Amino acid sequence: MVVAEDDKIIKKRDKMEKEKITVEPARKLNQLPPYLFGAIDVLKKEAYRKKLDVIDLGMGNPDMPTPGHIVERLCDTVKNHPKTHRYPQAKGMPKFRKTVADWYSKRCDVSINPENEALALIGSKEGIAHICMAYLNDSDVALVTNPCYPVHRNGIILAGGVPYDMPINENNNYIPVLEDIPKEVADKAKLMFINYPNNPTTAVVESGFFRKVIEFAKSHNILVCHDYAYSDITYDGYSAPSFMQTEGAKDVGIEFHSLSKTYNMAGWRVGFCVGGKEFLKPLEKIKSYLDYGVFTALQLSAVKALNGPQKCVSKTVREYRRRQNKLVEGLNKVGWDASLPAATMYLWLPLPGKFKDMGSLEFAELLIEETGIAVAPGIGFGSYGEGFVRMATVTHFQRFHDALLRLKEFIRKGPPK
Repeated sequence: MVVAEDDKIIKKRDKMEKEKITVEPARKLNQLPPYLFGAIDVLKKEAYRKKLDVIDLGMGNPDMPTPGHIVERLCDTVKNHPKTHRYPQAKGMPKFRKTVADWYSKRCDVSINPENEALALIGSKEGIAHICMAYLNDSDVALVTNPCYPVHRNGIILAGGVPYDMPINENNNYIPVLEDIPKEVADKAKLMFINYPNNPTTAVVESGFFRKVIEFAKSHNILVCHDYAYSDITYDGYSAPSFMQTEGAKDVGIEFHSLSKTYNMAGWRVGFCVGGKEFLKPLEKIKSYLDYGVFTALQLSAVKALNGPQKCVSKTVREYRRRQNKLVEGLNKVGWDASLPAATMYLWLPLPGKFKDMGSLEFAELLIEETGIAVAPGIGFGSYGEGFVRMATVTHFQRFHDALLRLKEFIRKGPPK
């Protein structure tokens, strides 16, 4: 009798399986490369399964805690101000936008109208993806550096647009050569994505490059989108200019920023966008339809971060530099050419000599399998990133001693024969 009932259950399950519908996902998803950090996570999980001691230098995920005064502001707001639990304004509360404008005035000597030239974002990544949706029709062209932070390219594809590569490499100091863009392409392009200080290459620019970009954008009617997420992770007296500091920037563009790196608030998902008011209106409109904006308590915490004491930022920068000094010195000693960057928490490294003939993904896979060290393969940032890996200095200082011991043996051993 029990067997008969089991047979019925099996038949019913088979019938239900056959009745399931099949719906094909959007074709644009097939155009996306495998998500870089998803691929790294697979490698890490396999390493953990093998009981390896993983040292994760892959994702740029700050390991230092959010400063205490910011955390305290969030806790107080959530506990004692229940009105902040309601739906926020999609564009951001007036106090937050006023604080962003004040920050630009103090930090960059730029005048921003908080009423219509500033917009709150659920992190800059969200804003970058949504600006593509706000402006690109099917087959519209957008200019993007290669390599790049993945959402710059993937946002274009998901919006139905067509990315056009602006190669950046050692030959051009990781700065796009605008003169190399064919006129017919430039005339078609609607958007241009740039990012300095740069992720993943760590490259920096002076304001003269932005002047060229503005002239180019005016000549070809292109909206410039500058990703300024690493504005304050800079070293040795270098100050990263804002695109908005350059005369004429508001006539052609907008700038995205995030509190993720400066204040170690990556998981909080709060950022902002500033620029020409007419360019922000479509972004504000699409956000009002697709999301409710940033939780009010988070916006007030961001106000505390931007207005509060900034010694926490200096402390973060000093610690990243201490880690980079340790890692760069050690890498050169074990035979892996490395140099200190002027900005960001990353190192952009060519594959070590014995491994030059390997692909960067193959190298990253071998590295974690053999040593437990996770890095980001350059190919994950674009085809011109091949031959490089990115290391993020986002683990405790003492871990770099362990990492260098493992790398010394790994490089001495060389690739499998």
